Amino acid sequence: MDSATSEANPAPAAGAEARPPLLSTAAQGLKIVVVGGFGVGKTTMVRAVSDIRPLNTEETMTRAGEGVDDLSAVRGKTTTTIAFDFGRISLNDETVLYLFGAPGQERFWFLWDRLFAGTLGAVVLVDTRRLEDSWYAIDRLEAHGTPFIVARNDFGGPPHTTDQVREALDLPAGIPLLDCDARSRESSKNVLLTLVNHLYDLSTARSAPENTP
Repeated sequence: MDSATSEANPAPAAGAEARPPLLSTAAQGLKIVVVGGFGVGKTTMVRAVSDIRPLNTEETMTRAGEGVDDLSAVRGKTTTTIAFDFGRISLNDETVLYLFGAPGQERFWFLWDRLFAGTLGAVVLVDTRRLEDSWYAIDRLEAHGTPFIVARNDFGGPPHTTDQVREALDLPAGIPLLDCDARSRESSKNVLLTLVNHLYDLSTARSAPENTP
């Protein structure tokens, strides 16, 4: 499978399904952040799943980035996010997710703390060929106390079992880990639904009365 890195969405084909407007019944908006290493497909996921034309701050990579950005694993990448991506998806008649894709390069990590403000949950997108690039994202989310799930984007690299990935990332059993294709709207939507269900489970567990003898 080809790399699922950020590429511009083509114009919708004739007869293609139009993406819906925000419903008047929408009553609950949740801020979600998509984080991960450089070139793991964050912009691609936001573009694929957004109901609106997403806002992005991608710029063409130039010689100024040579020696700063490590392109060894993403040699075909020609653009990079320098601030954040923004999109929106309605999960149902009442629930809307506002999606923020964080920049992946280390030189832009200072922006993450601001993006995390008001965030209810996060998706950590990983490339199993470069799992170490995900450690910082997980560390920052844990430091902020932000609930998250991990989605393994399919780049066609060497196969790893979910147990191997979980062990490599030191993920507790309670944190969902699933496979996805960031280019696919349905696959990306499934990732977001998994996160929302995880947040609901955490909220329910916190609100449940403690057992009494």
